[in-house]
Amino acid sequence: MNLENQDVLLDLEGDEEEDDDNDDGEIVLELNREVIPTYGTVPDQQNLHTPEWVDFDDKPDSLFFKDGQRRIDFVLVYEDEGKKMTHKRSDRKNQKRKRQVYESNLINNGLQLEATRSVLDEKLIFVKVHAPWEVLCTYAEVMHIKLPLQHNDLKTRDSAFNWFSRLFRVDENIIKPEQEFFTAPFQKEHLSNFYIQDKDTFFNPATRSRIVHFILSRVEYATKNNVKKFGINKLLDTGIYKAAFPLHDEILWRENWHLLCLAGLLHKYADCGCCCRSWLFPVRMPDKGQLHVEKLCIFDSYGTLVFAVFMGIWVTFFLEFWKRRQAELEYEWDTVEYLEQEEQVRPEYEARCTHVVMNEITQQEEYMPYTACGKCVRMTFCTSAIFFWILLIIASVVGIIVYRLSVFLVFSAKLSQHISGTEAIRKYLTPQTATSVTASIISFVVIMILNTIYEKVAIVITDFELPRTQTDYENSLTTKMFLFQFVNYYSSCFYIAFFKGKFVGHPGSPVYWLGKYRNEECDPGGCLLELTTQLAIIVGGKAIWNNIQEVLLPLVKNLIRRYSAASRSEKVVPRWEHDYQLQPIGKLGLFYEYLEMVIQFGFVTLFVASFPLAPLLALINNMLEIRLDAWKLTTQFRRVVPQKAQDIGAWQPILQGIAILAVVTNAMIIAFTSDMIPRLVYYWSFSVPPYGSHSSPTMKGYINSTLSVFNISDFKNASKPFSSRFGNQTTCRYRDLRYPPGHQHQYEHNIYYWHVIAAKLAFIIVMEHVIYFVKFIISYIIPDVSQKTKSKVKREKYLTQKLLHENHLKGVTKNMGKIANKIIRGADSTFRPKDE
Repeated sequence: MNLENQDVLLDLEGDEEEDDDNDDGEIVLELNREVIPTYGTVPDQQNLHTPEWVDFDDKPDSLFFKDGQRRIDFVLVYEDEGKKMTHKRSDRKNQKRKRQVYESNLINNGLQLEATRSVLDEKLIFVKVHAPWEVLCTYAEVMHIKLPLQHNDLKTRDSAFNWFSRLFRVDENIIKPEQEFFTAPFQKEHLSNFYIQDKDTFFNPATRSRIVHFILSRVEYATKNNVKKFGINKLLDTGIYKAAFPLHDEILWRENWHLLCLAGLLHKYADCGCCCRSWLFPVRMPDKGQLHVEKLCIFDSYGTLVFAVFMGIWVTFFLEFWKRRQAELEYEWDTVEYLEQEEQVRPEYEARCTHVVMNEITQQEEYMPYTACGKCVRMTFCTSAIFFWILLIIASVVGIIVYRLSVFLVFSAKLSQHISGTEAIRKYLTPQTATSVTASIISFVVIMILNTIYEKVAIVITDFELPRTQTDYENSLTTKMFLFQFVNYYSSCFYIAFFKGKFVGHPGSPVYWLGKYRNEECDPGGCLLELTTQLAIIVGGKAIWNNIQEVLLPLVKNLIRRYSAASRSEKVVPRWEHDYQLQPIGKLGLFYEYLEMVIQFGFVTLFVASFPLAPLLALINNMLEIRLDAWKLTTQFRRVVPQKAQDIGAWQPILQGIAILAVVTNAMIIAFTSDMIPRLVYYWSFSVPPYGSHSSPTMKGYINSTLSVFNISDFKNASKPFSSRFGNQTTCRYRDLRYPPGHQHQYEHNIYYWHVIAAKLAFIIVMEHVIYFVKFIISYIIPDVSQKTKSKVKREKYLTQKLLHENHLKGVTKNMGKIANKIIRGADSTFRPKDE
């Protein structure tokens, strides 16, 4: 149906004063408008449709075909098979045949194609794709796309917190707020009820590219052994097409840099000068000359306990208010009541549906890609592969621990002999420092290697599972990737917090790994300081590395491609060719952005008791990250194809799980890693009678109470140090809570130790229950959907019912009444006697 017929149809639908004959014509036209897509066929060579070939018209900023009217909704790029030299002639001919069939089927599905040869590289061909009005309407109904019905007429009150949220809003003078509409799933038969001012703008560019991508993903290009092969993804993977992407909108030229810039986004979100709006708090760090204990007091204090409790409650507020914000976004982005049947099946899943099974709901036969037994085998294989990689990470952590234990002995014996220099170098380059640095480098390399390999393995495993929809695919991949990243990034922190220095024995009876390596001990200031250092390095280093990897690498690649292309030609380059020079976004899109934020959320919440500066570092990183991501996505990467999703999927339960686990980890860090509980026990119990000699609670004598006595003569031969190190001393002190030599229970844990253990367990139980109770109350009080959003949803449902269903029922009743009158008039004329 061409545009002229569509205009006639709109006139027929909008005119209620037409006569009966015109009403009959309207009914016929309504029936003829139903278009059922066939997803293309494989025509013969002589029946192939080909794109229209045109030359570039030297309009570098054009978003339209050469006629200046049809908008470019998608761009396909391929290399002319006649100019390829890397493949056999038969292979080139086969690829050309598949591409021609594919493009012909695109045209059969109603898309319009226009081909133009590259200005910079004559081997490249750009095929521009345009979706006409009737195609957009047809597939908008197939895809259940929600489109505007009428303006939002609800009166809303400003929230009391608007003064705060206004600080983070975009300046309306730069980007004007979009007009709000009530929307409904599009139906062609109710076209006149939708808010259509201009057919060219009714479908926005994002919706147009989404519809075209839906068609591109399902059009057939070959049939082999009665199995249909279809979809642009397969053609990209096999190299038949080099790229497929939509174009960026509203660009501005920077003549000096030749960068593509989105006017609103680049000038507002991606402007790093906007960071000045946020608050940065100066932090005074301790001098290098202070002792370990003085550094530890910065974090190991009662203020840290209060902050840890606050963070446990803050996480609940964060998640609850995120649910409210998510509900608002669901409404604004038209994903409310996004049912599973609305989401389209993945082409890869659809192509493998060869087994017939009985659907227990519909009691009808349907095609599945595997049987129940086959699904069980797939799940078993995938689960085993995931556990294998997790065990591999744990094995690498254990290997690094063994490396630290063995290398420390070597450095202790030989490092001082091979270092020549000033006293400052000898002071800082100690065996312990050398061991930590080399172990950290090895750990970093191992983590990066395992990350790189596992990312590919996780994708292969998920592809083998063959999820039905894109949401199922992303949720499955999300779970696998997070489990791996959780173990990979947090295992060393858990080791330092809860295992290192906890099972070392005592002088004369140390604990050995594998009967050979002595277990690691904590720093003299305790393991909390080492955990803090570890977290600072990981959080800060990971943020810097990610930003360099996400921003610097695409920028360098684009500069190289841009200037290498400019050196070959000084010609005017079209928009589609400029966008082709940008970096592809990748199949997973923003998946890694989500993963980065969730890992950061884990660092901020799980170990905040040992590193209270983590939230501040995360805030600074995210203020920079949001600008860098906006700049990156608008200037360095091709435009992302929009996809519909109801929520953040598997990330939501992962965040909730981290929030629950954070209460436990912080309570255990305060109890078992810090010295807070031993200090409290000494202050209230062991500094006063019957255990102490002070008349009132005090901290005097606390350090002495934490140091136990050991008789040097009790050293075993295997662990006995050189006697010259002790001189005439007969005893030494070590940090532990044990009875002295000569006691009937010498070197066993004393009563102070057991009091401390009981206090630690009691503290964990009390802290967990209090925070969990407060979290439960907060979750119960704060509704997941605000009243404002509820009113909008109800109003939209009411308008949908009224404008679409009730008016449609009235129209059907009216038409049926007219048809009944015609039948009655025809019957009357049949049985009426003829006039003689």
